[in-house]
Amino acid sequence: MPGGVDDQAAPSGGNTYDRRVCRDLPGAGWQVAEYAVAGAWPWPEPAARAELARVLGTFPDDGVVLLDGLVACAAPDVVVREAERLRLAVLVHLPLGDETGLAPERAAELDAGERRTLRAVPAVVATSRWAARRLVEHHGLAPERVHVATPGADPAALATGAGEGDRGPRLLCVASVTPRKAQHLLVEALAGVAGLPWSCVCVGGLVQDPAYVARVRELIAHHGLGDRIGLAGTRRADEMDAIYRDADLLVLPSCAETYGMAVTEALARAIPVLATAVGGVPEAVGQAPGGGVPGILVPPADPVALTGALRDWLREPGVRGRTREAALGRRTALAGWETTSRSLAEALELLRHEQRAGRAQPEPRRTA
Repeated sequence: MPGGVDDQAAPSGGNTYDRRVCRDLPGAGWQVAEYAVAGAWPWPEPAARAELARVLGTFPDDGVVLLDGLVACAAPDVVVREAERLRLAVLVHLPLGDETGLAPERAAELDAGERRTLRAVPAVVATSRWAARRLVEHHGLAPERVHVATPGADPAALATGAGEGDRGPRLLCVASVTPRKAQHLLVEALAGVAGLPWSCVCVGGLVQDPAYVARVRELIAHHGLGDRIGLAGTRRADEMDAIYRDADLLVLPSCAETYGMAVTEALARAIPVLATAVGGVPEAVGQAPGGGVPGILVPPADPVALTGALRDWLREPGVRGRTREAALGRRTALAGWETTSRSLAEALELLRHEQRAGRAQPEPRRTA
């Protein structure tokens, strides 16, 4: 089973997910051959499209192929043609048109290509229940063709946090520094609580949007927070373990998320979460077995709400205690990556059985 993986040189939740399922699917009964198609996805040059067509052309008729949506949905002309003879599944990490900062015409172009691709293939895999519903409603897909395989979380040591020292709680944001992750809103919100003790480190790629990174740095300097907010760039896995260990609160101010793997990575260490209630983030935050919520959810693109939530968490020991206790409970209820691989394997198994029996293309449903 081949799988398309996007640029491995650019760390992202999607890359982590792809690599992990490629590694773990053999344990669920699948042989995996991984193929990376170089290109400026989701805006591939002709050579990248040609390479995708060449790779897909090497597989025999009725072969089961799993494609990353960043690749598949950006090349509908190639994928729709191959869907006539191959059994294709497309894994959608983020609907392409949902990326923040796109010009309307570019977003519409990506959205139309994604619709063509997803309507042509017999199976679509989403990474949250929210994302599955969104794809069904937005692209008019048959619900039975859309499967869910949420990201897993590895067991991890409990965070010790920075405690109540002179610098106060240590806040952590784990996300590439891009407009969709909205670190500028976090800086503005932190400026609103500058009178309280805290420090914050933002870990994530600094190369995807240099102009936005420069904007965030300018905001930090403008508010005089250079000694309290750090942009750390990407870090190795062992370095991330140490960074999570010292964190007291994960803050994720994203404008769009299909799930939010950083949320469950934090909860695996019993770190409470302050995040925007977008997409699948509420699913990732979840509840502790006793019903407590291991964090605070605020509306997206609302710096006033984010500032207020930060102030409450920083000033009120009871709020910190309740969210920490709920995070401890949620930690024990998180599903592992083996659950992700099983869910994905079940979707592929249905596709394989459908291959043996023959299949009919689903009739398009309404388009939202």
